[in-house]
Amino acid sequence: MARILLTEDDDAVRSFVKRALELDGHHVKAVEDGGQAVEELDKHGKAFDLLVSDIKMPVMDGIALALHSARDYPEMPILLMTGFADQRERADGLDKLVHDIVTKPFSLADIRRAVRDAISGSEGTIGRSYG
Repeated sequence: MARILLTEDDDAVRSFVKRALELDGHHVKAVEDGGQAVEELDKHGKAFDLLVSDIKMPVMDGIALALHSARDYPEMPILLMTGFADQRERADGLDKLVHDIVTKPFSLADIRRAVRDAISGSEGTIGRSYG
């Protein structure tokens, strides 16, 4: 199964998503913000098969993290999550870098399906709505 770097500042959402992905057998490293994610990528970047990140976070948001990650790890798919329409609109210009955007609130099945699609290399559809 995949090694996933999960970046989410909300404890409850981070825990929910981590558990959901571990149900599918993935190894998940969960961190609280983009700054911590960059540190993990600098240490173990090539070890990760997927980056799943919230967009709106303190320190470094998911869009800045996606830009950093895509530059340094262009083969690693990126899946973003957001509950804010304006944040989703900000990410629409990243369609060449980001596999997809999952809209919060989402179900356990939604996030598991989105991750499965990203890992399998199914064509990302930024317009698709999970959740």
